[in-house]
Amino acid sequence: MVDVLRTNRSRVSDIAALVAPFVVALALVPVRGTFASTAAALSMVVVIAGVAISGTRVAGVLASLSSAVWFDFFLTPPFERLTIARRPDLETTISIVVVGLIITELAARSRRHLRASNESIGYLAMVHDVVELAADSAPASTVIDHASRSLVAVLELRSCRFDRGLADPPLARIEANGDVVHVGLRWPVDDAGIPGPEAEIIARWRGRTVGRFVLTPTPGTPISLERRVVAVALVDVVAAYVIDEDRAR
Repeated sequence: MVDVLRTNRSRVSDIAALVAPFVVALALVPVRGTFASTAAALSMVVVIAGVAISGTRVAGVLASLSSAVWFDFFLTPPFERLTIARRPDLETTISIVVVGLIITELAARSRRHLRASNESIGYLAMVHDVVELAADSAPASTVIDHASRSLVAVLELRSCRFDRGLADPPLARIEANGDVVHVGLRWPVDDAGIPGPEAEIIARWRGRTVGRFVLTPTPGTPISLERRVVAVALVDVVAAYVIDEDRAR
């Protein structure tokens, strides 16, 4: 559903990138004789900014190029021709493209930073939820089940389960620092994803091992270091709680 919405949003922004500059330039035709070309160019830049902020990087680039074309066609003499007779008009047209591309890049970076910030908040909420369950003295099975669901979400897994025993030989393993070790080598998770068919995170706290979370990864899905560190933090909370519960028995 999210992918469909994202695709539709991209299509709409691409269409707007092509159509909006045309509409604005056409609307300025009646006053082009009295309207300064720089003011008209600023109007086109406003359109680019609107598309770049609300759409995608591709939409921003399309809007920049479309704005330059329709500015030239409708608002610079000779009118209704893709010809620029005066040097200042040529410089203004080039400026529309350059400024538009700069705005597009700034908008794309802002969206990326906002998305990263929102993801970080979500990850903290996952850890907080597991800690809260432990603080409320929920059964260990409940804490483990909640952590398993959180691991599926944060690592984009196909499934996850908790085993009390360890594998021999060990599976590909997410270490405490977030690195993934597979057959003795550091695995490029940022590019290739978690190696399968199964991997593991050892549930260990203060030198004591209580089990492991067995992960069934989605093949080829890159997982950032931040996500892997969050996963380890979730497992650490479970390990500490299971140890405390075992001591209380």
